[in-house]
Amino acid sequence: MAPTGAQFTSEVAVVIGVGGMGQAIARREGTGRRLVLADFDTASLVRFADVLRGEGFDVTTTEVDVADRESVASVAALAEELGSVTRVAHTAGVSPAQASKDAVLAVDLLGTAFVLAEWERVIAPGGAGVVISSSSGYFPRLSAEDERALAVTPVGELLELPVVAAVESSEWAYPLSKRANQLRVQAAATAWGARGARINSISPGIISTPMAQLESASEHGDRMRAMIAASGTGRIGTTTDIADAAAFLLSPAASFITGVDLLVDGGVVAAGR
Repeated sequence: MAPTGAQFTSEVAVVIGVGGMGQAIARREGTGRRLVLADFDTASLVRFADVLRGEGFDVTTTEVDVADRESVASVAALAEELGSVTRVAHTAGVSPAQASKDAVLAVDLLGTAFVLAEWERVIAPGGAGVVISSSSGYFPRLSAEDERALAVTPVGELLELPVVAAVESSEWAYPLSKRANQLRVQAAATAWGARGARINSISPGIISTPMAQLESASEHGDRMRAMIAASGTGRIGTTTDIADAAAFLLSPAASFITGVDLLVDGGVVAAGR
């Protein structure tokens, strides 16, 4: 519950995934709005929600499994009951160091497709959404046919696509899923626009989060550090960098921006190219 005297509008902001980036976005978007937080990790969800409530935020929590469409739909229905859903940020995901190939495809590929489809049903006119993709989505070299298939194939058939079925490892499943996120956001912009809403994606580079720290300690750590050293900024990103980007894309200042991906990577992709 919010402290006595706190003033909140009928607007609802939703953050799916309460890792480092999700927490930073929640703090930015939850002020003055009802805030819905959803995550698969109930313990982390409760801890973060308790902190925010102590700081005066109006928080509702719910468990979600983004790989389960019914679970995603239930979160959307809950948010709609609370008020006008004007902000949605989907940050949930797993990395190659955390999960198997099948889990990466289920969460990062299929889960994002479920989120786009279900939140399209409840986003309010004038509302906006952001999906957290990844700069790794800029690296797969796919045919135009495969890209179109990833963008518009019905959700229930995504895992059956030849380009997806050919994936042999989590290291390949991850960038493929993230490229698909970018493509499906682009494809979803027209349907969201029919509701008077916008949808965009953000592709973070190497951001200082527990997930990135796990990757840094893996066999990919040396390559990650070399990428940062070669980049234009020469530093690792912060969750605030991502929250700032999300705040812009979700705000009226970005009212003419939809269906695009914003690369927030400190120049890593530019240096690599």
